[in-house]
Amino acid sequence: MTRGFYIGRFQPFHNGHRAMVDHIVEEVDELVLGIGSADASHTTRNPFTAGERVMMVTKAVEDVAVPTYVVPIEDIDRNAVWVSHIMSMSPSFDVAYSNNPLVVQLFEERGIEVRQSPMFDRDRLEGSDIRERMFDGDTWADRVPETVVDVQRLQTVAKDDVSRRWEAEEDD
Repeated sequence: MTRGFYIGRFQPFHNGHRAMVDHIVEEVDELVLGIGSADASHTTRNPFTAGERVMMVTKAVEDVAVPTYVVPIEDIDRNAVWVSHIMSMSPSFDVAYSNNPLVVQLFEERGIEVRQSPMFDRDRLEGSDIRERMFDGDTWADRVPETVVDVQRLQTVAKDDVSRRWEAEEDD
């Protein structure tokens, strides 16, 4: 049996994440989805709480053909022990999935196999763009699974600093 691990902030969980999940489940018998930055919420970069994301992701993958576990992972801001932290918070896994160069490096330094995949419609399916569309009231629903809908609080969070909200944020 092979168990895979895929971590993301999922702010929000979008169709690119779902495509990645569909790709991963072709290669594994079970899947662990790590909700990264689980301690962050109510900001323009991380608007959803860990609980909201657990529910969002769980509902969005309920039809996946393999057992799937959704686990919140708080940030520890110490890259040298980050993988150990993940391993202490997650069911054991055999292979990690990521396209993030730092994440790949950290897992490989711990001797964990990392598999990468193509990006799925990255021009349209980028978390920061989807959040901006949600904040601004633009069309976004076609970029997320039907189970992912909660815009009102996002627009409220953004009202505090509309003119500067994107300046300090990094891309997903």
